[in-house]
Amino acid sequence: LGHAVKRSRAAAWTAAGMFLAVWLPLDNGLRPEPIIALGILLTWCSVERAVATSRLLPVAGACIIGALTLFSGPTGIASVGALLVAVGPLRTILHRRSKRFGLLPLLAPILAAATVTVILIFRDQTLAGEMQATALKRAVGPSLTWFDEHLRYERLFMASPDGSIARRFAVLAVLLALGISVAMALRKGRIPGTAAGPSRRIIGITIISFLAMMFTPTKWTHHFGVFAGLAGSLGALAAVAVSAGAMRSRRNRTVFAAVVLFLMAQCFASVNGWWYVSNFGVPWSNSFPRWHYGVSTVFLGLTMLVLLLAAWFHFVAVGAVGSPGASKTRLGSRLAGIVQSPLAIAAWALVVFEVASLTVAMVGQYPAWSVGRSNLQALTGNTCGLAEDVLVEQDPNAGMLAPVTGPVAAALGAGMSEAFTPNGIPADVRADPVMERPGDRSFVGDDNPITGTGAGTEGGTRAAPGVNNSRAQLPYNLDPARTPVLGSWRPGVQVPARLRSGWYRLPPRDQAGPLLVVSAAGRFDPREVQVQWATDAEAADGHPGGAFEFADVGASPAWRNLRLALSAIPASATQVRLVADDEDLAPQHWIALTPPRIPRLRTLQDVVGSTDPVFLDWLVGLAFPCQRPFGHQNGVDETPKWRILPDRFGAEANSPVMDNNGGGPLGVTELLVKATTVASYLKDDWSRDWGSLQRL
Repeated sequence: LGHAVKRSRAAAWTAAGMFLAVWLPLDNGLRPEPIIALGILLTWCSVERAVATSRLLPVAGACIIGALTLFSGPTGIASVGALLVAVGPLRTILHRRSKRFGLLPLLAPILAAATVTVILIFRDQTLAGEMQATALKRAVGPSLTWFDEHLRYERLFMASPDGSIARRFAVLAVLLALGISVAMALRKGRIPGTAAGPSRRIIGITIISFLAMMFTPTKWTHHFGVFAGLAGSLGALAAVAVSAGAMRSRRNRTVFAAVVLFLMAQCFASVNGWWYVSNFGVPWSNSFPRWHYGVSTVFLGLTMLVLLLAAWFHFVAVGAVGSPGASKTRLGSRLAGIVQSPLAIAAWALVVFEVASLTVAMVGQYPAWSVGRSNLQALTGNTCGLAEDVLVEQDPNAGMLAPVTGPVAAALGAGMSEAFTPNGIPADVRADPVMERPGDRSFVGDDNPITGTGAGTEGGTRAAPGVNNSRAQLPYNLDPARTPVLGSWRPGVQVPARLRSGWYRLPPRDQAGPLLVVSAAGRFDPREVQVQWATDAEAADGHPGGAFEFADVGASPAWRNLRLALSAIPASATQVRLVADDEDLAPQHWIALTPPRIPRLRTLQDVVGSTDPVFLDWLVGLAFPCQRPFGHQNGVDETPKWRILPDRFGAEANSPVMDNNGGGPLGVTELLVKATTVASYLKDDWSRDWGSLQRL
């Protein structure tokens, strides 16, 4: 890129920071984006080698690398730009060589190099099969057109992991570096101190790549990971473009610093979110970062101050150009060079913020599960990931607490039961759907509800009455013959409802599990359902020693397990009872409860093991490396015995890509087996929605 880039410390630090700022949030998985990013960079390097040496062998190498990159994934189309930008110089080389050798001997090897990848593509499939697969993908979707490209940027500016601080900065920083490089090249013909040809070509590749991505059938922000290699090069060019040697006006350099600060303000106006288990314990994962004040507001204030400084340079210090006097020391000169590149400071600040936030998550989660803790445990031989920390309750009936007095059927309403009845539950209690996200309309229709994400928790009625004459269908294999249920819902006009259960005996703490659990359904606030504790004497006097709210994990109004860590209840407590108050008369606001229990738990690894065939949703695969995915060969599937789903949002958002519309495995399992959700909890992180386990 030229001697200025080679000699500039600021350019080197900016390039490194920009590369990491894109790579860490967008290329740290097993998707094809890292391969494509490397392929684009190698293709460009090969083209530059061909232009520099006037040889065609590097061109053939560029064609092979570019073709492999192109077929690595839909976003591989960005590699085309690396070849297109060098058409002019390569045509000159061909013209000069053709006078001696002719065109055919020169073009034939290049054509062979460009098409050799066809051998890899069709080594195990025919052209007809590939065309049918492509047609099927287009018909099933998602298959968005080029003019839907705005959806990718809509996601980028949503407060979600798709538009998180890290991802937003990665893209906006690349666009800023591209913009300043283009502006400087147009103003002065080239960026002073850089090689004109390579600089123009790296700019051209980036522009063509952004345009080429418009033709990918899906519009996700992780596709921007293909710019990782280009980001480093553009960062180096931008650092040189805004240096004192290239941009002599202090006013202009100050305006650029203000733009970088405004970019930071835009980035921090989002959540520090990551997908699925990577989000566990991350600070500000569900809110905008703030420390006394919102971080984005602070950056916006700094932007205004720096713009005022630029105005002062423009109106007052008009004649001041260049940079302040050079530092006398070698270290000082290096620091001064780096400080004069605000993009480098911003990029490294974001990298440090990302690494620090994930480190804080690992430390803060301990001893609960986190990705960092799991990676460290893998070094010691414990490689089963989340399967060792998800605790499964195979038989919820075995953990039921016994009432202190009276029969099981009457104990749930023994204290007081006003408007709570055995059949006070709607027949359909399916969970409310997650809000539709931009672009999902192409493959999730309102007339095609997602099924299977909460199997066994949707409610329903039974023909035979239960132990307290309830006909409600209970979740988690709770036995109606031993499990009473009371609910506050009724047809028509609702009335205030109150429930005080009888007292239930707590087992000795050394014989009890870590959780107190109540299966519940309905829509209610946590304060409306509480557990009260007491000693034997306090219970006899009717004066509880205290009360706690439950952690409500799951989607309302479906059945879910309210849970409370048993360690929160004083060791002196010997009895507990449930208290519920439903004074909201809205028809959609109601409460249904079953008696409390202390689950008997085993790890998911012990229950599912490594030999049973498991249907692993694609979002959970890396978190459960010891579970065996069900086999499939020659169009024949092995029937899975279990299904592991991600959290509620992930399950609902990603189930459509596996359903029957596209011949996915959900179409098979929903026809052949009946799924039942098994109660499960995340060890030491009891209020976390880790996902769910279904027995098929």
